[in-house]
Amino acid sequence: MTKQLIISAPSSNAGKTTLTLGLLRLFKRKKYAVQPFKVGPDYIDPKFHQLACNKVGVNLDLFMMTQNQIHNSLHFYGKDAQISCIEGVMGLFDGAKKDQGSTAEMAKKLKTPVLMVIDAKSVAYSVAPLIQGFVNFDKEVQIMGVVFNRVGSERHYKMLKEACDDISVHCFGYLSNLKNIEIPSRHLGLNIQEIEKFDTVINQIADELEKTIDWKAILEASKEIKPISVSSEKIIQPKKIKFAVAKDEAFNFMYPQSISAMETLGTVEFFSPIKDDKIPDCDFIYFAGGYPESYLKELSCNTKMLTSIQKFAENNGQIYAECGGMMYLGKTIISENKTAFKMAGIFDFEATIADKKLHLGYRTSKINEHIFKGHEFHYSSLINDNETSINAIITNARAGNTTTKIYKKNKVMASYVHHYFGTSEILLQLINEINNTI
Repeated sequence: MTKQLIISAPSSNAGKTTLTLGLLRLFKRKKYAVQPFKVGPDYIDPKFHQLACNKVGVNLDLFMMTQNQIHNSLHFYGKDAQISCIEGVMGLFDGAKKDQGSTAEMAKKLKTPVLMVIDAKSVAYSVAPLIQGFVNFDKEVQIMGVVFNRVGSERHYKMLKEACDDISVHCFGYLSNLKNIEIPSRHLGLNIQEIEKFDTVINQIADELEKTIDWKAILEASKEIKPISVSSEKIIQPKKIKFAVAKDEAFNFMYPQSISAMETLGTVEFFSPIKDDKIPDCDFIYFAGGYPESYLKELSCNTKMLTSIQKFAENNGQIYAECGGMMYLGKTIISENKTAFKMAGIFDFEATIADKKLHLGYRTSKINEHIFKGHEFHYSSLINDNETSINAIITNARAGNTTTKIYKKNKVMASYVHHYFGTSEILLQLINEINNTI
């Protein structure tokens, strides 16, 4: 029997990730099989999840995924778990439009109870109306109780606990206001090595939680999920596709479901544009997003790899690249100090991270009759753009127009959007569009 809970908060920066990582490490110490999940399109928190419990967090997203796809992901990746911990996104009711796509909507669709993390740094009895408001706002959202974060002392906690008792909300304990345990907010430029430095921080959090929260009661109050076998997709393919996936320090933003979809259609081989001198033998290359701006010298100096990619593209090889992967396929990437580093030169544009500007939001891309869902998050921009973009309609979460483009040259397609290709059906649609002649 698997237990399942959602961890949320009234707002961002209240301590959701801190508590989630501490619980994941604590459960792992107690010899429970844990599977983390993350609500929303974020790539960073799942990497922290992996550091905490050796299992990568799997994204669940109501905008990009159907409810059936979410259900299949939960059961496929959580099939061997005793506890599935689902970390929410932003505040409990914060969605792309009102509460659409929010953690609250996810909790209702999954019928899973929510553990609320309340930042108690500058508050005492006033938490009562705050918590009561969240409990009563939408009765379909089942709030199992609260954990307080940044508590100053045992006396402070006693006051907070009294507030919970007076409104009949279960309090599972607290995390003290510890120094130097802040988990950094999500942002591009936080590379994998920097994430690994937080291992000792996660240990500290787990040490404290073991003393100050009733983790057994949290497990008891979580939802019981009966294991359900998820049938594998049966796709009739004339031949197995050989996928090559760029994966190293520079390129590592990819949804596990997209890799699983590739494995359904063929074989997957990973390679490193930084360390390897050529691409593997393959039919299709996937360049995910990541941190190319942190490895510009290494990427630019690996001229054998760049030549290998250029030849593959010239010989009608199929390539799909997104965000950082797309930047890598341009002529140059210009660093923060305005130094230009030569890249693959497949597309006639340059990417720059000088003069950073945030581009953020969900995207729906309509290419011919196919619709792809995704998310855009980057600080870089394209300049000297002489490349032709395809006639795609790309809208935001509110169906408004965007300036985002999708580029295509021969059988190479690229965009700033991180699209979700989590089923073989969606992936085949992408491959068909790449093979379409404009």
